Amino acid sequence: MTRRGLVPASSLWRDRRFVRCWTGSAVSQFGDRISELALPLIAVGVLDASAGQVAWLTALVWTPNLLAMVLGAWVDRRRYKRRLMVAADLIRAGVLLTVPVAWLTGGLTLAQLYAVALLTGFAGVLFNCAWPPFFAHLVPRSSYVDANSKLSAARSASFVAGPAVGGGLVQALTGPVAIVADAVSFLASAALLAPVAVDEPAPEAEGEKPSLWREAREGLAFVVRHPVLRASLGCATTLNFFTLMSGTGLVVLFADRVLQLSPAAIGLTLGIGATGSLIGALIAPWLSRRIGVGRGIAVGAVLFPAPFAVAAFADGPMWARAGILGGAHFLVGLGVMLFDVNLNSLQAAVIPDALRSRVAGAYGTVNYGVRPLGSVAGGVLAEAVGLRATLVTAAVGGSLSLLWLLPSPIPGIRSLDVAPGQT
Repeated sequence: MTRRGLVPASSLWRDRRFVRCWTGSAVSQFGDRISELALPLIAVGVLDASAGQVAWLTALVWTPNLLAMVLGAWVDRRRYKRRLMVAADLIRAGVLLTVPVAWLTGGLTLAQLYAVALLTGFAGVLFNCAWPPFFAHLVPRSSYVDANSKLSAARSASFVAGPAVGGGLVQALTGPVAIVADAVSFLASAALLAPVAVDEPAPEAEGEKPSLWREAREGLAFVVRHPVLRASLGCATTLNFFTLMSGTGLVVLFADRVLQLSPAAIGLTLGIGATGSLIGALIAPWLSRRIGVGRGIAVGAVLFPAPFAVAAFADGPMWARAGILGGAHFLVGLGVMLFDVNLNSLQAAVIPDALRSRVAGAYGTVNYGVRPLGSVAGGVLAEAVGLRATLVTAAVGGSLSLLWLLPSPIPGIRSLDVAPGQT
């Protein structure tokens, strides 16, 4: 088996452990795209849910992130993160399989869908807290950017093809039966992850330990004190707030009511955006070598939100309106991947092993916790000043996230070999 630190970045596809993890991630990502369509469609088509009830279904998926800080502290106490990830996959598979069973027996309710959203969201947070320390010992430090690029490319590909596959399955098999595909994807992910062994260091020696809440606060305090993590968290949180102001729902509303595009044209523009994400994930390692990891993050921080301003001024014939919106989405997708791939790699390089899950939990609580606030703010602003002005506000506000990075060490970090911190 390949030893950590001895595999050159160009040989990840020859590392069986990484390939198994990449395959499991890719399969489960495609499964997620099915559930993202199927669960709301079940709520609307089978249970006649209102718009407000569907919104709650979406919100409940994110709600467990509010506990991510504490859950991350608990995960840091466990030695074998792989076992936790396998357990998270099995929990999600089992919970999802209750939907078709209840539907076939005539007992499916909206309350059950709420419970499914909440429990799968919780298992997702558990997986996300356990992943960073596992990843840091799965691939060598010199391969962090390359590995994150490959993982992000698989995720982006799922957004390109996943919705079409999911829609076809829902139409052919009905939503409850299509959910089985996502459950199977989690079972496949668990089976692929289970044999992957990495050298996971043991947690601190047993003895009297502080409370989980205290350890969670220690993780957040470490982020606040660390110049790289503090700046990156401030930047990412600002981006999340403002880009959620112009989230998919608002963009779809803008395309429909202001640009007067057909549903097919709207779907095409979103697909173009997903293509930008795929390309961004693939070119991120090349760009980081050319301009440096830190500057790659800075470019992504601006390129991610700024194109919303371009979309806001779309006008002219239908093909021009659709083209401008599609081009803007392409640049948005490109920017978010340049930001995510480089930032995820930098974080993996600077966070100590003993704090990885706690830091992931703190990031999850702050980053994902701000998303509903941004979404609500976007809706209020759109009703007050209109959709075009809201998109411009999101673009300008999101671009100002760069101000977090400029006084920090991040723009000057060219490679992970010289990044401050330890693994």
